[in-house]
Amino acid sequence: MKKQVLFIQGAGEGAYKEDTLLADSLQQKLGTDYEIIYPKMPDEENAPYEQWKDKLVKELASLEGSIILVGHSVGASFIAKFLSEVKLEKPIDGIFLIANPFWGGDGWLYDGYEQLELAKDSSAKFPKNAPIFLYHCRDDEVVPFGHLALYAQVLPQATIREIEQGGHQLNSDLSVVAKDIKSLKHV
Repeated sequence: MKKQVLFIQGAGEGAYKEDTLLADSLQQKLGTDYEIIYPKMPDEENAPYEQWKDKLVKELASLEGSIILVGHSVGASFIAKFLSEVKLEKPIDGIFLIANPFWGGDGWLYDGYEQLELAKDSSAKFPKNAPIFLYHCRDDEVVPFGHLALYAQVLPQATIREIEQGGHQLNSDLSVVAKDIKSLKHV
């Protein structure tokens, strides 16, 4: 059976189409032993938390065995918030958060996105045996590079990957993420 990777897109107009390049890159780099599941999230321009949460719950229910979660930008922030609130029954082999904005505190403060703010004790609520990886490019023109350090404070167990160049979309090349996924010991 192929290893399933659930990839959650970023938000904003055209985000699904733009992030398709990331999902395709990940599939190519992982090869045929993996299957990328890339659902279109509802109302991508506004990313309403409850609608995205409902969609994620449905997607997770449709998967078999242990899974790998990958999120880009707001999708990564959403996965982090979701995992800090919901105890999953399915085993998670790894959590990969790419270019995620940090909400609240010293991060971004935007109306409607307060629900993505992580509590200070969020680290303890994440799945216990699932490794967490955080990726951010220094030249990200959308989400400031400093947001990586804010996430590292809240999720001190995470492996940090600082990438010199690639912008917000990592030049549509998720080689570094694929390498980390392949290094996992799958359940």
